[in-house]
Amino acid sequence: MSPKRGTSRAGVAGKSRAATSRGGQIRLRRVYDPPERDEGPCYLVDGLWPRGIGKARLRIEGWLRDVAPSPSLRAWFRHDPERWPEFRARYFAELERKPEAWKPLLEAARRGPVTLLYAASDREHNNAVALREFLEAKLRMRRSSRRTRSTPRASDRASS
Repeated sequence: MSPKRGTSRAGVAGKSRAATSRGGQIRLRRVYDPPERDEGPCYLVDGLWPRGIGKARLRIEGWLRDVAPSPSLRAWFRHDPERWPEFRARYFAELERKPEAWKPLLEAARRGPVTLLYAASDREHNNAVALREFLEAKLRMRRSSRRTRSTPRASDRASS
C-alpha cells in the first residue's frame, strides 16, 4: 500500500521533514509543516500563495514569485514524477534566463542557512527541490572556481 497523498516518504502525515544540503545552507520545508529550529530566513518560492495559509501566519523573509516556474511549465508538469527529469531541465533553463530572481537566494545561502518554502504535497518532485539543486550547483561552481584561481598554474611556478 502506498502512502496517501500529502504524507511524507515514511507515511506520516504532517510530520516535518526539512531536508538540508550537504553544507546545511539550503533547506526545504512545506508551508504546512511547523518551522524547524535554526532554519534561517525563509522564502516562499511558489508562484501562487498557498491555500489556507494566512499571510500573518507564514513568517517569511520574502515571497519570491519570480523564481517559481512559469505558469505554462507548472501546468505541463502537474507534479508527474515521470516528467520530473524534463521539468528540471526546462526549469533550470528558465532560471538561467532570470538570474536576478535567484541571485538574492544564493547570496543569502552564502551568509548562512536559508529555507525554501513550498506548498506541493509531493516532497520529492516540486520546484523547491529543483531550485535547491540549481542553487547548490551554483554554490559549488563558485567554490571550485575560487580553488582553481587560488592554485598557481604550472607555468607560474616554473617562472619563479
